[in-house]
Amino acid sequence: MYFKLSWRNLWRNKRRTLITMASIVFAVLLSILMYSVKDGLLDKMKENVVSFYTGYVQVHKHGYWNEKTLDNTFEQSNTLVRQIISHKEVADLVPRLESFSLAASEKYSKGCMVVGIDPEKENAVTHLQRKVVEGQYLEENDRAVLLTEGLANYLRLGVGDTLVVIGQGYRGVSAAGKYVIKGLVKFGSPDLNAGLVYLPLKEAQWLYGAPERLSAFVLLLEDNDRPRATANKLREDMGGEFEVMSWQTMIPELDQVIQGEDKETVIFLFVLYMLITFGIFGTILMMTLERKFEFGVLVAIGMKKHILSQVVIMENVLISVLGALGGVTLSIPFVFYLYKFPITMTGSLAEAYENFGIEPIFYFSVAPEVFYSQMLVVLIIALVLSFYPLIKIQQLDPVSAMRD
Repeated sequence: MYFKLSWRNLWRNKRRTLITMASIVFAVLLSILMYSVKDGLLDKMKENVVSFYTGYVQVHKHGYWNEKTLDNTFEQSNTLVRQIISHKEVADLVPRLESFSLAASEKYSKGCMVVGIDPEKENAVTHLQRKVVEGQYLEENDRAVLLTEGLANYLRLGVGDTLVVIGQGYRGVSAAGKYVIKGLVKFGSPDLNAGLVYLPLKEAQWLYGAPERLSAFVLLLEDNDRPRATANKLREDMGGEFEVMSWQTMIPELDQVIQGEDKETVIFLFVLYMLITFGIFGTILMMTLERKFEFGVLVAIGMKKHILSQVVIMENVLISVLGALGGVTLSIPFVFYLYKFPITMTGSLAEAYENFGIEPIFYFSVAPEVFYSQMLVVLIIALVLSFYPLIKIQQLDPVSAMRD
């Protein structure tokens, strides 16, 4: 009976109910959009740097990270591979040989990082093949290179042109080679996009006179959300000969940026929730004042205040739930559209982002928690505010209420 009374009361005054519900719908929509763009930006920032280059955890010879020379590389062995892969947190590992060199065309030259990769395994971890914007991806036995788009533009080179690589190899031997550019890749991070050259691993080992040697293993993890814990376990087992580093240790600047953005977002969301609270409270206050005469009549003819309170609570619960569900339903097409077609910044704002090494695009996240977490937050706010009519009912004087 109370449920029927509550439901009928909602639609007895459709305008009042729809206004209250609309305030909750738009509050949910606004908070979901805010949370989605926050998650999308931070995830993309991490993905652009971590997933497409460093990986979430790397294993090097001790001292390599502080002095990245080929003399600090290690020899690949099946025993080492089995030791790493035996950990249940590690799904697979990707071998790399990296060294700084000079990349040159006929008229231009620029310092770059040459990365020797196993094309198939590298693609499994970093999805490098997806980043090919022109030409073709590497194969294991190719004598060719993949060049980042920014570096190619600087050197005035394209697919099919020849790139000259000059550097110093293992134990001081000279390293020089000429390679056909098989494809161009583009990264979201301007820094990465400006100076990477990819070679098949065997060709890179031949170029630098370092057969069977590697600078790092990049690990493919079962759970990318726990890189620190995985790195700590591996470090304990592998002893002092090797160093195991999570991406937070390798790129502390990015970790600090993400933590700072999280703190700023908490403050911004707090302000947003405060605005939402006052917005919803305003509609509830209006609804309560409009119904003051109605409440007075009901109490005057014998309805107990606690029963009236139960009916009002049920009304508020129904409005809050319907509003929250409506907000999520309305936000889904918006968020998925923005996820598919992110907002690209232009002009001076885009230049400012690129100067900080950040891709000038607003990405959105479609993770399930974006939707249900914000729906729950706004729903809780609405339910807490619904206690205001109960307080007014308990303080209600029927005669004064009807006279007013």
